[in-house]
Amino acid sequence: MMGPPMRGREETLQKLREPKPKNIREVPGYLKRIISKFFCRLFYIFRLVWEAKPWILPIMLLYCLISGVLPVAGSFINAGILNTLAQAYTSALAGVPLPLQGIMGLLILKFVYLFASSLIGNVYQMIIRISGELVSNHIKIKIIEKARDVDLASFDMPQFYEKMENASREAGNRPVAILQSTFNILSVCISVISYIVILVTISPWAPAIIVALSVPTAVISFIYRKKNFQYMRHHSKDRRQMNYYNDLMVDKDVAKEVRIFHLSDIFIDSYKKTFQRYFTGMKNLIVQEGVWSSAMTFVAAAVNCSLFLYIANLVRLGTAQIGDYSLYTGALESISAGVSSLITTTATIYEGTLFIDNMIAFMEEQPKILPILPQPLHVARHTGHTIEFRHVRFAYPGTMRWVIDDVSFTIAPGETLVLVGLNGAGKTTLIKLLTRLYDPTEGIILLDGKDIRSYDINELYDMFGIIFQDFGKYAFTVGENIQFGQVNKGYVPHEVAAAAIAAGADAFIDKLKNGLDTPLTRYFEPDGTELSIGQWQKLSVARAFYSDSDILILDEPTASLDPLAEQEIFNQFDRLRQDKTTIFVSHRLSSATIASKILVLEQGKIVESGNHAQLMERRGKYWKMVSTQAKRYMGEGEQSVSSQKEKSFP
Repeated sequence: MMGPPMRGREETLQKLREPKPKNIREVPGYLKRIISKFFCRLFYIFRLVWEAKPWILPIMLLYCLISGVLPVAGSFINAGILNTLAQAYTSALAGVPLPLQGIMGLLILKFVYLFASSLIGNVYQMIIRISGELVSNHIKIKIIEKARDVDLASFDMPQFYEKMENASREAGNRPVAILQSTFNILSVCISVISYIVILVTISPWAPAIIVALSVPTAVISFIYRKKNFQYMRHHSKDRRQMNYYNDLMVDKDVAKEVRIFHLSDIFIDSYKKTFQRYFTGMKNLIVQEGVWSSAMTFVAAAVNCSLFLYIANLVRLGTAQIGDYSLYTGALESISAGVSSLITTTATIYEGTLFIDNMIAFMEEQPKILPILPQPLHVARHTGHTIEFRHVRFAYPGTMRWVIDDVSFTIAPGETLVLVGLNGAGKTTLIKLLTRLYDPTEGIILLDGKDIRSYDINELYDMFGIIFQDFGKYAFTVGENIQFGQVNKGYVPHEVAAAAIAAGADAFIDKLKNGLDTPLTRYFEPDGTELSIGQWQKLSVARAFYSDSDILILDEPTASLDPLAEQEIFNQFDRLRQDKTTIFVSHRLSSATIASKILVLEQGKIVESGNHAQLMERRGKYWKMVSTQAKRYMGEGEQSVSSQKEKSFP
């Protein structure tokens, strides 16, 4: 028998690899493809930033043009100062010093130039930091919204999960830095032949003054680095909340429940609100630091111009050479630094765009769990349903083993079906196929005689009330955890309380300080409550009672409960499942006695089917499992009696 088709990692990676040239004639084509991909990535980054906030790109472009033109303007100012000083020097030698007013006007213009340059730079850096926060947030939201829309099967593909993690880790902080470097290239190109590096050599004590001027700036930087650290430390709850909501949307272990219960929008909205709260304080710190830096820039510019006035006055009086002033310019150093900057920045941009491939590959993932009809069928609600599996086979992506192998069975309206079998038999996978979290690799599943793929996905999910074995434990209140059983119903207090009572969770909820309003886990709240696994499981059961479902699915609903609590839950389920189709997955076979049909699975195949009495009479695999479990609860004497009964059993 042929195995399932291989859809492995190597096949996907091979498509992503750029084939290297085999000979010199292929080099131009290879370079063309590399350059083309580079600009595709770069334009993708431009689009991401534009989507985040359209004003970011024009501001970056404006700064690029200004920073390219300013050095040219500075060169003209310096030339004017040198010419005036030359005239003043000549006049001083002749014994007729020129008036100071002409030189003062140029130096004031120089002061305005220096202050404007520094102010524009400080404001730009402030805007860049704010833009970085906004773009990073925008990309995180795109990633978690994409995680909401992709198929659950994608989370089983290692390469997809790797792309998602890399996109989340890298793409958030690189786009603005890459754009900043890109625009910097244009700025350097404009000013490379005119940019002037000023070397302060006014007098022996001039360096001390310049060093002293750097102290206040360093102090301001230290203070605000500390403030930023303290802010992040004191608001670590906000950052952890954002990470938590983000992780919920990209965690493969809870993706099933998030999808079935439509929790995605709640978590995304919670993320957005928390970010807004965190961002407001961070933005204020950035603006405050920018204002202080601008004030220090004014002081530094004023002191520098005082030094310029001092040396200019020395030239005017004839006590200094005009060449002393020329030392402030370094045209050759400017050109050398500009060329070096162009090379370094270009390499940095290229490296950065390579990381964006993770983001692009992740965002290009397309869902396949979609209705096969242009106009999907509507699911009939609050009525019985017939479910039929016809020769269904399934293998997880990238594997060679049939997890479900040629399975066929029918569930009639109102029937109670129990799936039993050892771990790995395929029970939970069968549930995932029924709820269309996955589609069969082969075969077909029918709901009321129609292909299950023909129905609207959200309506199909709403039909199921389901408790997964690996149910979610959400850092929300007790009541909200119960409400997640059916989000679109909203929070109805008396129904939430009734669901808690029905699940037997009211006993421990009543002992909590704030009852249903008690926050769970200690992720965010110091007084949050940590529940035992059994208490969490009762809350998951309460979700099923809160949901308005037609088909109730219970995947090991009582695995963490003691026998008395388990019996209490099953008694409640007897009332809950009236007029509903119910499907149990359980290792405790005592629950199978209430089933109208039992399917015994082994290595993905149905090896036995029937009700409890029929299967016990056959003395097959089901009988063996029941007998083995029964002996665990018996004493030696009881086992002896049981053995005698087994020997006399026909």
